[in-house]
Amino acid sequence: MSSDVTTVIEAKTGWQIIDLKELVEYRDLFLFLVWRDIKVLYAQTILGFLWAILQPLTQILIFTIIFGRVAKIPTDGIPYFLFTTVAIIPWTFMSQAMTQSSESLVSGQNILGKIYFPRLIFPLTAVFSKLVDFSISLLIVFAAILYYKVIPTWSLLFLPIFILLMISVSAGVGMLMSSMAIRYRDVRYAMGFVLRMLMYSAPIVYSASTIPEKWRLIYSLNPIVGTVEGFRACLLGLPIPWEYIYPGIITATALLFFGAFYFRRMERVIVDVI
Repeated sequence: MSSDVTTVIEAKTGWQIIDLKELVEYRDLFLFLVWRDIKVLYAQTILGFLWAILQPLTQILIFTIIFGRVAKIPTDGIPYFLFTTVAIIPWTFMSQAMTQSSESLVSGQNILGKIYFPRLIFPLTAVFSKLVDFSISLLIVFAAILYYKVIPTWSLLFLPIFILLMISVSAGVGMLMSSMAIRYRDVRYAMGFVLRMLMYSAPIVYSASTIPEKWRLIYSLNPIVGTVEGFRACLLGLPIPWEYIYPGIITATALLFFGAFYFRRMERVIVDVI
C-alpha cells in the first residue's frame, strides 16, 4: 500500500526575521556574484582599476577649486584638498553602493525567476563589490596624508568602526530602495536627487562645526555625518567628535534593521511583481 505525499511551498506573510543560516549556506554564491560584479565593471576598459582613483580624484580637485579657492569655505585650519579628500572617499563608496544596490533586483530580474536563493544576496553583493574600489581609492588619502605630513594618532584605531558604519548605511539604504524599486520604477530616478541632497547635507565640502549648536543633534541623526566626521578624525589624527557620531550610529542601526526587515517582507512578491 502506497501513499502520495504532497509538499506545498508557500511564501511566508507578514514581517519575518532574516534567516542568517540560509545566507551562510549560500555564501559561495554570494562570493561568486561579488567577483562577477568586479569583473564586469572593469571588463574591456582601457584604464581598468585606475577609474577607482580618477573618479574621486576629479571630484576632489573640482571641490578644492570651487569651495576651497573660490568660495574659501573654512575648514578648521586643515588644507582644503586634504579636508575634502578624507570625506570624498567614503562618500564615493556610499553613493555608488547605494545606487547600484537599489538597482540590483531590477538589473538581475532574469536570474530571479529561474532558481531560488536568498534575494537579499543581490543588494548586499552590490555593496560589498564596491569595497574593491574603496580600497584602491584609499591610495589618494595616503598620498595626501604623506604630502601634508600628517602624523597618525591613536584615533586611527577607531577607523574600522567607521568603515563598518559606512557599509551599514549603504546596505540599509540599498535593501530598502531595491525592495521599493521592484514596484516603483521611478526609484532609480529619485536616487540621483536623493544622493545630491545627502551629499550637501553632510560635512563633505564644509566643516560640521559651522552648524549652529542648537541644530547639531538633529543634524547628527544623518548617519553620513558621523561617517564622514569619523573618517576625517581618524585619518587626520584629530579627536573623535563622538557628539556627531553616536546619533548617526543609532540611525544607521535602525536603518539597517528596517531595510532588512522590509526587504524580507517584500521578498515574497519580488518574482511576481518584477
